[in-house]
Amino acid sequence: MKISIVIPVYYNEKNLEPLYEDIKKKIIDVIDYEYEIVMVNDGSKDESWQVMQKLAENDPNIRIISLSRNFGSHAAILCGISHCTGDCAIVKAADLQEPTELVLEMVESWKKGNNVVLAVREGREESKSQTFFANFYYDLVRKTALPNMPKGGFDVYLIDRKVITVLENLDEKNSALTGQLLWSGFKTDIVYYTRLAREIGESKWTLKKKIRLVMDTLFSFSSLPITAVLTVGVGSMVIAIIWAIVVLISKLSGAITVSGWTSLFIFNLFSFGVIMMSLGVLGEYLWRTFDASRNRPPYIIEEDNLEKRL
Repeated sequence: MKISIVIPVYYNEKNLEPLYEDIKKKIIDVIDYEYEIVMVNDGSKDESWQVMQKLAENDPNIRIISLSRNFGSHAAILCGISHCTGDCAIVKAADLQEPTELVLEMVESWKKGNNVVLAVREGREESKSQTFFANFYYDLVRKTALPNMPKGGFDVYLIDRKVITVLENLDEKNSALTGQLLWSGFKTDIVYYTRLAREIGESKWTLKKKIRLVMDTLFSFSSLPITAVLTVGVGSMVIAIIWAIVVLISKLSGAITVSGWTSLFIFNLFSFGVIMMSLGVLGEYLWRTFDASRNRPPYIIEEDNLEKRL
């Protein structure tokens, strides 16, 4: 039996050595089966790649890959699981915020016949803003797109070889890998943990990336965007009809003098906003369709040590 630990790396030069020592102490030194660690540098401009090379020189079971630019964590993870050789792959972050011993608990669950094991957060030692966004995102996804999204969400998970093959073959652009995993419907188990506060380095999880994740998830797994546009459009039409009836009755009864300019201006401005929003949503769908049709790879490998380790 062999396990693969897949770690996406993005500006983690200070985390990598402590992370490896933690993995060595809590996993490598206690297991009696084969392992490999697959680290994928997602376009970091710091010394992350140099640290990865140093670690790989000291441990022949470390496989390292460097992408040509920043393609995003989901692309980096896809790259890692596509090039791992284990019977199962455990995706783990490099920021040391998840207890490393979770890996052993997940492997034991996999041995019982589960294709997927999710490490779900039951608590967070993080700021209120981070906790708010996470809860908002996972609640939104669960209610509008993926009802099997665990409350608390997950970033760490184990998938077996069958699931890896399915994720590789899906080949979806501008999507969320975690969403694809839940959508696939394989036999799944859950283990719980408390997410720790980050002690080394700073998070690169920017507001822009958070918004992009929300959009990728909703546009890929939910009809909410187009349904929202339809709802606003129908609502606007109903309001316009009601307002027209009110104005007509008032005019015929002599209750008001209808000059029209102010109300017409407001109505046209509102209608213009609705139209532009609708075009924006439709444009987003068209762009995603066009982007997928170009058939560009989800990532490009610039350098690796894969052949040396085979």
